[in-house]
Amino acid sequence: MTDTLDSLLGEIRACRACAAHLPHGVRPVLRASASARLAIISQAPGIRVHNTGLPFNDSSGDRLREWIGIDRDTFYDASRVAIVPMGFCFPGYDAHGGDKAPRKECVRLWRKRLFEQLPDFRLTLLVGSYAQAWHLGNDARAGMTQTVVAWRSYLPRYIPLPHPSWRNNAWLKKNPWFEGDLVPYLRKRARLLLRA
Repeated sequence: MTDTLDSLLGEIRACRACAAHLPHGVRPVLRASASARLAIISQAPGIRVHNTGLPFNDSSGDRLREWIGIDRDTFYDASRVAIVPMGFCFPGYDAHGGDKAPRKECVRLWRKRLFEQLPDFRLTLLVGSYAQAWHLGNDARAGMTQTVVAWRSYLPRYIPLPHPSWRNNAWLKKNPWFEGDLVPYLRKRARLLLRA
């Protein structure tokens, strides 16, 4: 049976493959449509997103929307913006209180099938090292910083970004070029791309 995007999204939202490994329960969170022009590929939902079912519904989302230069209504308009994390459910916390890595089952079960149904996005934001490693493959640099430093080499299709978490405040201070050069370019591209 051939997938359609709507039927596949329904399958993903009903997925329970990782249930035994998710201490907070199963709640796949993603947004997509055949008409979206911008894709945001991130790591996995955090606990607040898990509780609300709305991606980037936290301070990280506020910062990401500021970087992109769009309001909440535009950000959550699935007809224009797809939000497709590497892992669809909150994976829980590691021993240091940070979020665990996305569950590998999501990539194995869903990534290829989903991207066969998604449109050819005009721009894809790769938020964090997991998204960068999978989507850029051998073109990703040795780490997240080196990949983001080389952002111009991935244009026009991709823009790699650090995670917008408060945990990256020190990174942002050490890398003022990010908000001085990359963010203005990102806002301009997003404005042109998402114009009604």
